[in-house]
Amino acid sequence: MEVSAKIKYARISPQKCRLVADMVRGQSVNLALNTLKILPKKGAKFVHKALYSAVMNAENNNGADIDELKVQTIYIDAAPVLKRSSSRAKGRGARIIKRNSHITVVVSDGQKA
Repeated sequence: MEVSAKIKYARISPQKCRLVADMVRGQSVNLALNTLKILPKKGAKFVHKALYSAVMNAENNNGADIDELKVQTIYIDAAPVLKRSSSRAKGRGARIIKRNSHITVVVSDGQKA
């Protein structure tokens, strides 16, 4: 059975968050959660939160055994960006783009539902 969790509009760029997601894709849930807990990257906090939510969804809603779960897929999509402006020399302005992410985590125990 597959169970998923999503975090929408996370305030981190997708490129930075994908670096963290690539590290835990395909691992067992316990190993992935421990890896994300000690990883010194901002994206690790968001991916840990989504992964933990998916694990708890699997346990509470479907009665899955946590020890058998694996991270099946993680994908980070781009969310709408925040556009800001900054003052530059000679009265000009420069655009600042603050990127956001949608994080989706799917965990599975390898059995069909």
